[in-house]
Amino acid sequence: MKKLCFRRVGCVPAIGLGTWGIGGGYWSADTSRDVEWVEAIRYAVERGVRLIDTAEMYGGGHAEELVGRAVKGFPRDDLFIVTKVWPSHASYGEVLKAAERSAARLGTYIDLYLLHWPSDVVPICETVRAFEALVDRGVIRFFGVSNFSLRQLQEAEACAKRYEVAAVQNHYSLYNRRDEVDVLPYALANGVMYMAYTPLEKGAVARDRRLAEIGRKYGATPAQVALAWYMKRGVVPIPKAERREHIDEIAGAVGLELSEEDFAEIARWR
Repeated sequence: MKKLCFRRVGCVPAIGLGTWGIGGGYWSADTSRDVEWVEAIRYAVERGVRLIDTAEMYGGGHAEELVGRAVKGFPRDDLFIVTKVWPSHASYGEVLKAAERSAARLGTYIDLYLLHWPSDVVPICETVRAFEALVDRGVIRFFGVSNFSLRQLQEAEACAKRYEVAAVQNHYSLYNRRDEVDVLPYALANGVMYMAYTPLEKGAVARDRRLAEIGRKYGATPAQVALAWYMKRGVVPIPKAERREHIDEIAGAVGLELSEEDFAEIARWR
């Protein structure tokens, strides 16, 4: 599996699987499709998608439980598991407890632990202090932030005393390129892992005629062209997929190498 390398986290799988909607919704568990969901995640890992992104909010932790079941038996060093703490748990003590609960549901340590959204109540330095304690305890390996502006990211960085803020995960796609103004170039220039959620815009990217035209040169789908473009930019996309054909499409994007001309052409689109 192709990897992308960042100074602050080292080399990680170049593409991941998002799990929003798997195991339930906003703090509400759904166990009706557990077998199907576990099989989907497991199939993704078998196909080489070794980065799995989840959160304590997804299904009220049930998504984490399903991820834990799905990855059982795979070499742990081959996996990179990301989960997130909700801002209502952003205080020092709550972060510690939330991380321990997430690790227990996953059945393993957490590779990357993110603050899901900025907190309006808890100072970011308090959250970062808890993250550093979790690294010391071996509960997590790295920490970062999600849905943060550049100013907020830099505030978090200023709080870090013993470890660096390793990653930022934001909404980014060919249809939502706001972060190209500041967050993305800053991350790439400073060794911060940049993760893109909703990179396919819930199917809209897959229907893009311009991407389809480029894809015909490579025998690739529009979604695969977009995913290959993100990876060539140094971005780790985390599309959500449940069906095998969609997982196959995601895995197939890893081997697609766009020409410099096609990469530049897509970069010019607005």
